[in-house]
Amino acid sequence: MKSRIISLTIALGYIAFAYFDGGLVTALRVTAIVLLPLACIWFSDTMGGYTGVNFGRGQINKTTPGCLVAFGGWFLLLSPPIWIIAGALSSNN
Repeated sequence: MKSRIISLTIALGYIAFAYFDGGLVTALRVTAIVLLPLACIWFSDTMGGYTGVNFGRGQINKTTPGCLVAFGGWFLLLSPPIWIIAGALSSNN
């Protein structure tokens, strides 16, 4: 339950920042982008159970542990600030 609250807070922060910085259209785009990481975090066991999906490179034929799906969701959700910080640090040199 804590991970859902924390992830939702982070996602709402992204959306609010996008709205105040770029307007409604930007906020809606950010909302669409954060839906996948939130789904991976909130429903990791269910999403890890999907098999038979074909993304053009082969079929998913084994389930994925929910903890790995959740980790991937957290990585996607937290990657924008990591890239921003890395870019700021590299531009200072």
